[in-house]
Amino acid sequence: YTGPLLEEEALKKAAENGLSSPEFLELCSWLGSQIKPLCNMEESITSTDGDKDIESFQLEISGFLKEMSCPYSSLISGDIKHRLREKEDCLKLLLFLSTELQALKILHNKQLKGSHLEKHNEIYQEVQAICDAVGLPKPSSSDIPPLLTNVELKIKDILSKVQNNHVGKSLLTQPLNSSQAERLEKINDALRSEYECRRRMLMKRLDVTVQSFGWSDRAKVSS
Repeated sequence: YTGPLLEEEALKKAAENGLSSPEFLELCSWLGSQIKPLCNMEESITSTDGDKDIESFQLEISGFLKEMSCPYSSLISGDIKHRLREKEDCLKLLLFLSTELQALKILHNKQLKGSHLEKHNEIYQEVQAICDAVGLPKPSSSDIPPLLTNVELKIKDILSKVQNNHVGKSLLTQPLNSSQAERLEKINDALRSEYECRRRMLMKRLDVTVQSFGWSDRAKVSS
């Protein structure tokens, strides 16, 4: 928020004027616009255009607060035209919206960090598998770039000890750009998913085949 109510005195004056203050209405609309996408709300608070929209603004505020389970009864109950007339109620509204926005942003950032950490762990496991395959000792750090550097050096060392024609020519003759790498990753994910499906199907067939032997034995006994 970069509006005029960043100053304490201006905020107090706007709260005193309540719904007659364009700055107060603008701040409420801004807070609502920030909250809405973070929790997929149906209700919204839109900006007003003159006194004729004050009543519709009050209806939007009421619906928005009810959907958010606002604990302040003075903001969500009683005659809607009589709400937000007092400075205290206006400050309650701003306090509730701002603290909810803070909490939602904290949760959102934690989720982003969690997803990034999960992705990092997945990549680290892949790199660790490569290290094990080429005989590198278990790394003491989880920092991936140094691990990849060690893998590259180890592979170059291994290749220097084998015949020139031991490893065929690379299928890629030039480096991939970001778009090509992204498409290649999608293809890889699709193939892995298909192979996983086939593996499960084969395991299921094997399980059914083994069970069928038992069915045959029971059939002989019953006959």
